[in-house]
Amino acid sequence: MAGRLALKQFFSRSICDPRNFLRKTWLPVDSRILVCGLKQSTTAGAHPGGFFGDLQPGHKDDSVSDSKLRSVEDILFDILCDSNQKVSINKFINALQSSGLRKTDPRLKESMRHFLNVQKQVAEFDNFDGVLIDRETFKECVQDNVVLIGRAFRNQFVVPEFPVFTQQVDNLYWKCRTNTTGKIADYIPQLARTSPDFWGVSLCTVDGQRHSIGDTENPFCLQSVSKPLNYAVALHELGQEIIHQYVGQEPSGRSFNELSLNPQRKIGPTSYWKKPPEITDEPVKNRPHNPMINAGAIVLCSLLKNEMKLADRFDYIFQQYKRFCGGEYLGFSNPTFLSEKDTADRNFALGYYMKENKCFPEGSNLMETMDFYFHLCSVEMNCESASVAAATLANGGICPTTGERVLDSNAVRNTLSLMYSCGMYDYSGQFAFKVGLPAKSGVSGAIIVVIPNVMGMCLWSPPLDGLGNSCRGIQFSEELVQLYNFHNYDNLKHTSKKLDPRRRSGDNKAQQIVNLLFGAFNGDVTAMRRYALWGIDMGMSDYDGRTALHLAAAEGHLETVAFLVEKCGVSVTPKDRWGFVPLDDAKRFEHTRVEAYLQEHMDRLQGEDGDQDTKTE
Repeated sequence: MAGRLALKQFFSRSICDPRNFLRKTWLPVDSRILVCGLKQSTTAGAHPGGFFGDLQPGHKDDSVSDSKLRSVEDILFDILCDSNQKVSINKFINALQSSGLRKTDPRLKESMRHFLNVQKQVAEFDNFDGVLIDRETFKECVQDNVVLIGRAFRNQFVVPEFPVFTQQVDNLYWKCRTNTTGKIADYIPQLARTSPDFWGVSLCTVDGQRHSIGDTENPFCLQSVSKPLNYAVALHELGQEIIHQYVGQEPSGRSFNELSLNPQRKIGPTSYWKKPPEITDEPVKNRPHNPMINAGAIVLCSLLKNEMKLADRFDYIFQQYKRFCGGEYLGFSNPTFLSEKDTADRNFALGYYMKENKCFPEGSNLMETMDFYFHLCSVEMNCESASVAAATLANGGICPTTGERVLDSNAVRNTLSLMYSCGMYDYSGQFAFKVGLPAKSGVSGAIIVVIPNVMGMCLWSPPLDGLGNSCRGIQFSEELVQLYNFHNYDNLKHTSKKLDPRRRSGDNKAQQIVNLLFGAFNGDVTAMRRYALWGIDMGMSDYDGRTALHLAAAEGHLETVAFLVEKCGVSVTPKDRWGFVPLDDAKRFEHTRVEAYLQEHMDRLQGEDGDQDTKTE
């Protein structure tokens, strides 16, 4: 209601009243989002007001006539149509894809189906590639998904200038492709047969923007990349109190498959968040250091749906993975499963060692647990689907492409915490130091990287360094944070400035102009003084040539006018696009004191010019 009232007031006061229209200054915004006198907020990702405001598809407000307040679909059509009042379907889809959305996005399913039906009907009589549609057909096609489409055309996604960002990603991809160091894991025979030339990068933002380059559709086994997903599901199902009775949270500082447990004295029954834990005299309990190493992952498998049969347990977790990646590619490599099981002496030794130390819940079947662990390591994804799974973690447990909540936020927070401290084998500390992002690697050459609230990425290249991490994946991650402010501590004050893909180019200057003009409009001398101290150009104008002095004169704020002229030294004769100077505004709106002040300064300026001409002669 507030949004509709604001629209009504705008049209009645700004357009219908000539005085207000003359006083009006258009603030600089992207021409794509300036429609019917409405302005989008310059803050990336802002939704309220502006271009579409709180209007819903097809909504009409009886208090405002249709000629003044149109539906979102109509506004979109008017922006995109040609001189013949037609919209090209292909051009529309290409424009949509430039924002990062794909035709296969589940959130666009209805609109894409409508467009396809129209194309098929027209293709029987005309050229399929050049289908043009009229207003009514266009509205019928987009109305089901118009909110998402509207955000795409307003650049209101988390990465507003997506083509610019993806170009930088592509540059890093080609730079890292020349890295030929590393060796493919050969302790599992099936992995040893993978080509070392495979190299793919996929990303998915929390708004569902997608980009991929390289070998991104080739399937690979998750191996250890499955561990954070299993841990997140276990936290969501059982809660951290139960999980961490069996698995710790400490980095081990040792090899991922070492026969080692973390001795820890049993904690008393008191809840640790109410007061400090009570240390009892009961014997020391050994448990795996964390769920990101083999020992912890095996124990975790003994907790996941352990009341079910093995086939049902695997099917349940497989479906959870499917929800993580938004229904995209998910498979299973039986050869890898059999190969890993045949060469799993160390993992079996770990299992028996933990059984001896009573690490498993009572009644666990070790052989079944080991089989379940090998099954989950042998699940296949590709870069495309794994990037969506990473983006689900970046988005607080909600899949960006389906909108389905997969995990609760606490499970995501705890999972990202352990990925940050323990996710990269014995390189975890250095990765946290250099890259500063939660990540998890696997010996298949995959790395998922989570940039919280921004995006998830999957980097896949089979050659590994001596610590078991993808050589190209590590290089790409380090290069990425050198370019962009993604490191966890890049937001500290007084740090060197890096690129921020979440901002639009020109946002800073646009916001400065907005602040300056609104300060002058309101006669806020304190704000104007603050802007001057910040070093802002107090004489800058919007694209109509309207300056802060124009607005202050039009509103009759003498103190503000005097501050701008005397303290800031702005020109008293700037002309806007209609040829008006501030004195003209003061006269037009009958602000006699401001008029006299500006006239005096203009006369003084003309006198000084005359004296200078006399001296020259």
